[in-house]
Amino acid sequence: MKTGRVTVSDRANAGIYEDRSGPEIEIVLREVLGADLTFVSTIVPDELPLIASALKNFADEQLCDLVVTTGGTGISSRDVTPEATRSVLEKELPGFGEMMRALSFARVKTAILSRAVAGTRGRSLIINLPGKPSAVRECLEILAPAIREGVAHLRDEDPHTTLLR
Repeated sequence: MKTGRVTVSDRANAGIYEDRSGPEIEIVLREVLGADLTFVSTIVPDELPLIASALKNFADEQLCDLVVTTGGTGISSRDVTPEATRSVLEKELPGFGEMMRALSFARVKTAILSRAVAGTRGRSLIINLPGKPSAVRECLEILAPAIREGVAHLRDEDPHTTLLR
């Protein structure tokens, strides 16, 4: 399964600090999907057109089955990942964001400030994750069954016999 990961961070893009959330996406997805995954990745600043362009590239040009973002889902003025994502989605899947917020709220009461969204573009499933590595892990572990099934449906495979098990 080809997976694109987009780290959205002004500081990581500028080299001010190391991206830890992007690599965590790869570690967790390999653990929870149990499949042979190939990753393509990029780091972009918190700029709506650049985020949207990265998402379109991974979905349309790179033909990624799954595209996962990390960062930019809060409420500060620079947090525009949900807006960029919505601008490229064909179908929104609100259950992903709802589940992440509900799960995270049990541990961190400010999780309700997250605006993460998910949906599809062509045959790609796109999911926004928080920017903190521990939150990336927490969210991907709970979302793994839905990711498997969603990717199988987008590939027009039977989700009960897909190799993503």
